[in-house]
Amino acid sequence: RVSAMILVEALVAGLVLVGSFFLLVGSLGLARLPDMMRRLHGPTKATTLGIGAMLIASMIYFIAFAGDPSVH
Repeated sequence: RVSAMILVEALVAGLVLVGSFFLLVGSLGLARLPDMMRRLHGPTKATTLGIGAMLIASMIYFIAFAGDPSVH
């Protein structure tokens, strides 16, 4: 049981790190790209992946530790 919890914690931490990385890349793209269309188009895919990873991490965390599924 303890090793399963450690595995779940590692999975959640990994997803949070991946999500944070993609959100950072999207934010940098928004700040550094040269014109308006690139500023809007570039970060959309990165931030969507980032928020998706964070959402999945949140769902796994609440299923594993709170005992009930949490759909946001």
